[in-house]
Amino acid sequence: MFDAALRRVIDPPLDVLGSGLARMGVSANAITVGGFLVGILAVPALAFGRYDVALALILINRLGDGLDGAVARSVGASDLGGYLDIVLDFVFYSAVVFGVALGRPDQAVWAAFLIFSFVGTGVSFLAYAIIAAKRGGEDKRQERKSFIYLGGLAEGAETILALVLICVLPDLFAWVAAVFGAMCWITTATRVTEAVRAFGD
Repeated sequence: MFDAALRRVIDPPLDVLGSGLARMGVSANAITVGGFLVGILAVPALAFGRYDVALALILINRLGDGLDGAVARSVGASDLGGYLDIVLDFVFYSAVVFGVALGRPDQAVWAAFLIFSFVGTGVSFLAYAIIAAKRGGEDKRQERKSFIYLGGLAEGAETILALVLICVLPDLFAWVAAVFGAMCWITTATRVTEAVRAFGD
């Protein structure tokens, strides 16, 4: 929901860093994979109740997610880069929630609900991008993505906020999962509605 507005603020400094990394020979894919490997360490941290460590790892992962795009914009985006970025993002999001379930089995149902909700946003997002590209559609948001991007109520900024809240307010996990999961399903519904409008013959 807020991604487009936030990008106008965070992209300029990220682009400066990204250009510098590109000149040093650091590839966007290396940052994507490296950021994922760091971020996935949040799973054992959450499993052992180290929410402070998990929060730091999550923030490093999200910084990497911003930097890989900045490097890609500097040298030119690649199909593999776009693929790795979205796949590892969705795996990471679900992994964090899985880590909560490992550490707090009493919250496993809410963790399952949130992962279930991620599936809705993920498939509605990617399926739309595939069909839109097949039909020769364009990204109206002009964000220099590797694929056609359809927004919604729950996007990147809201997901980061949810992951941060999980670490900062772990006792309120059920509430975070319930509210953000509902946002995910509203997003899924709006994307399906847009697909019906755009692709209906």
